[in-house]
Amino acid sequence: MHTLNRAGDAPHRCVALETTLLLHGIPKSGAPALNADLASVCAARGAKALLCGIIAGVPVAGLTPEELTQLLGAWHVEKANTSNLGLLMHRRAHGATTVSATMELAASAGARVFATGGLGGVHPGLDEAWDVSADLGAFTRFPVAVVCSGVKGLLDVVSTREMLETLGIPVVGFGADAFPAFYRRESGAKVDARFDDPGDLAAYLALETRRTGRGVVVCNPIAESDEIAATDWDHWLKDALRRVPDGTRGRAVTPALLGLLHEVSGGATLRANLALVRSNTDLAAKIAAAWPAP
Repeated sequence: MHTLNRAGDAPHRCVALETTLLLHGIPKSGAPALNADLASVCAARGAKALLCGIIAGVPVAGLTPEELTQLLGAWHVEKANTSNLGLLMHRRAHGATTVSATMELAASAGARVFATGGLGGVHPGLDEAWDVSADLGAFTRFPVAVVCSGVKGLLDVVSTREMLETLGIPVVGFGADAFPAFYRRESGAKVDARFDDPGDLAAYLALETRRTGRGVVVCNPIAESDEIAATDWDHWLKDALRRVPDGTRGRAVTPALLGLLHEVSGGATLRANLALVRSNTDLAAKIAAAWPAP
């Protein structure tokens, strides 16, 4: 893949970031400020932010603020995963990278650490229709450590955790023994191992990604002060699910539900989302700064 690579001469010191969050996960008006904030978080830890996206069919690892503005001003920007990335390139279309596509661009650029909010996974109701995110399969193909707050709680969290194990993907926790569920610190599932030191974690991740050529899930639970109460979450999710327009399917489901959750919660889920993304970026930057030199 011919990625426009702006990682520089030390890609292992970079933190890849996705564009789907900025274009489909939060109000677009707040995207430039969030992008600048996450870049500052990385720089403060001695790492470089590497925003990934697709500009007129060109995959870019290291979008400039001007290129982000171009995407934000476009009439429509498709969510890009590993299945449609090539189509967007062929059609010279814009694309906002999801976890799977960001992993592909990061790996192509030589970056080994990626920070996101939560992974996609197994959707509820597989007895009715098979709906599993391409994010999970991407871990079997790309040697990237993904720092996240588990998977979004609107998914089947336990089944997603089981599928990661089936695929042979290590799942480790930073300062945590439980597998988180985005807005919630625990889900009922566990991680394979716990790490408490970023340097030790970086050394393990460098060894594991090099050994297998596969990715690793690094779970960083949302801070207790930002966690959403279980009763509130259950109420808001039920309300949002009732409001999803008929016919919403596939990759359109998650952004639709997140938008409705932000609305019914009075912005509480959006504030929690931003807090956990910043925390995950900070941890990813610590790991990248401590990553052993090739």
